[in-house]
Amino acid sequence: MNAYDFKVTAQDGTEVSLSDYQGKVLLIVNTATGCGFTPQYDALQDLYEECQKDGLEILDFPCNQFGNQAPGEDEEIHSFCTGRYGITFPQFSKIDVNGENAIPLYQWLTENTTFEGFGKSPMSLMMSGVAKKMDKDYKNNGKIKWNFTKFLIDREGNIIGRFEPTENMKEVSQKVKEALA
Repeated sequence: MNAYDFKVTAQDGTEVSLSDYQGKVLLIVNTATGCGFTPQYDALQDLYEECQKDGLEILDFPCNQFGNQAPGEDEEIHSFCTGRYGITFPQFSKIDVNGENAIPLYQWLTENTTFEGFGKSPMSLMMSGVAKKMDKDYKNNGKIKWNFTKFLIDREGNIIGRFEPTENMKEVSQKVKEALA
């Protein structure tokens, strides 16, 4: 099984097969419009503009499971992201990434990766406290901990990286460029 085996719902409600992206490097991200990490949209858009020609696709999945930070309807979220951040990469319908209503793509992503920690920055320490309140066993499972968790998928549809929201976007960019090379 790989990423191309899944179907997802586009922002306009149509079904999209991820096999449409076969041969591309994918960065799959769960996002929110009212999060402290929302400014990462700028770095994501910059990366997309730089690397789309080389085969990168960023797939944006709004999610309201963390702090009610993506409360709007799909169209409101899309308008905010295009208006405020100028995103041009594909944005999909709002989803759940954890729990019984998690879409199959995210079930696969979280079952096949592990949480490696938030790092050592002050924001990382704060995130550890937040994650622990939500899930006492957060360090020992692959569940998504917060908005802007990113998964890097190679051109064959395999998971080759997971980045927590606290990961420096320069590091994410570097790993994406290595996957494109």
